[in-house]
Amino acid sequence: MSWIYALDLLGTLVFAISGVLTAIDKKFDLVGTLVIGFVTAIGGGTIRDIMIGNHPVGWLRDTNYIYIVTLGFLLSYFFKSNIIRLRKSMFLFDTVGIALFTTLGIKTCLSFKLSIPVCLIMGVVSAVFGGVIRDVLTGEIPLIFRKEIYASACFAGGIVYIILDFFHLQNDVSVLISILVVFLIRYFSVKRGWALQLNE
Repeated sequence: MSWIYALDLLGTLVFAISGVLTAIDKKFDLVGTLVIGFVTAIGGGTIRDIMIGNHPVGWLRDTNYIYIVTLGFLLSYFFKSNIIRLRKSMFLFDTVGIALFTTLGIKTCLSFKLSIPVCLIMGVVSAVFGGVIRDVLTGEIPLIFRKEIYASACFAGGIVYIILDFFHLQNDVSVLISILVVFLIRYFSVKRGWALQLNE
C-alpha cells in the first residue's frame, strides 16, 4: 500500500466521521446518518468521475472505501465523545484530506487529457463537494459559501501541483508539496482569522 493510498483512505475516514457526526447532531436515524457519512466521504470524487466519464466511479472499483465509510459510521456512534475531544486533530486530518483529494482529482483529470482549468476545477470539486452535499442535506450553509478560506486553499495547492507536474517533478514529491501548501494556507487562515471577503 502506497502512502498516498493510505492517506486517501484516512481522508475518506475523516470525511465520513464528519458527515456522521453532523447527522447525529441533526437527529437523523441510523440509515440517514450512514447516507450522510457516505456522501460526505465519496461525494466529491463521485461527481468528478461522473462529469469526466470515469466509469465505474472510484469507490465501485475499490470496496475498501465502503469498508472505511462503514468504519467511520461505527466509530462515530460508539466513540462519539472521544472523537469530539479530538476535534483539533480531526481538523488537521480534514485539511490533509482536502489537500490530497485536490491533487488526486487533478491527477485523474490530467490522465484523461483534459484542459488545465478543467483539471483544476475538478480537483477542487473532488475535495469540497462531499462537504457541500453534507451541508445541503443537513440544512447548513456550505462551508465554501462562507467567508472562511477553504476551496481557495485547494485552488492554490492545485495550481502548485499542476506547475510541478508540468516540470515533471516526481509525483510523490509533487503531491507532498501540494498537500503542504493547502495545509499551511488552511491552518493559518483558521488560526489567524484570514478570510476572503469584500469590504462592506
